[in-house]
Amino acid sequence: MNMKNSTKNGNYANINGLSIYYEIHGTGQPLVLLPGALSGIGSAFGRLIPLLARTRQVIAVELQGYGHTADIADRPLSYKHYAEDTAALLEHLRMNQADILGYSSGAGAALQVAIRYPRLVRKLVLCSVTYTSSGIYPEMRAGIEELTPEILAGSPYEQEYLQTAPRPQDWPQLIAKAKAFNKQIQEWPASDLKEMKSPVLLIAGDSDLVCPEHIAEMFRLLGGGHPGDLMGLPASQMAILPGTTHMGLTERTDLFMAIIPPFLDAPMPEQKV
Repeated sequence: MNMKNSTKNGNYANINGLSIYYEIHGTGQPLVLLPGALSGIGSAFGRLIPLLARTRQVIAVELQGYGHTADIADRPLSYKHYAEDTAALLEHLRMNQADILGYSSGAGAALQVAIRYPRLVRKLVLCSVTYTSSGIYPEMRAGIEELTPEILAGSPYEQEYLQTAPRPQDWPQLIAKAKAFNKQIQEWPASDLKEMKSPVLLIAGDSDLVCPEHIAEMFRLLGGGHPGDLMGLPASQMAILPGTTHMGLTERTDLFMAIIPPFLDAPMPEQKV
């Protein structure tokens, strides 16, 4: 696979028919960042990357159609493709294992990487994640279906895309594909979560697009939901951030930095035989 430089920290990797853009910041244990739908690296993680990169090698990735990564016209957006592309990028970078932090659809992609390619994933931080469509407020799903280029005109999403995309004129097509992606029924087996070996930190806002009950349900599937004083702490953790919306979630760097590094730096739990 060929690679070419783009910016000071940016590179492209030719993977699965895509020229995937990624940036590397800092040194240390690898931490892969996956932004959410319509978000590039800057809008999703611009404030967070310098903080995480103080102690980690941060690899921030823009998946199919987002930011600097041009779309493939005849390939729909899907979690399957996101997971395949992320796994292939890790192989390309010769990373035997990495921690992954995903936000929104990027969190779903990170979860699918852990399910499909468990040997590549050490720990997961999943921000505003779902494993079934029922985890999203119905009014939010309806709102996504009403998105148009006109509604998003002048938004941070549009501005970032027009500034970074190889083909800025593809913006309307990306919105159409993102809407089609969000219409897909998400119904992943609960057994996939129960069987996961990687410790997971679930993060959501208390006023997120994901219902807090859904995050709590996922926490239980991952081994949580019992009194730790009696049964010990589970390997996975859950954090609901106060006064926090979906779009504002990754801007809560004060809270993120208070909970993410301790989770990632803690020793890996012993695997049960």
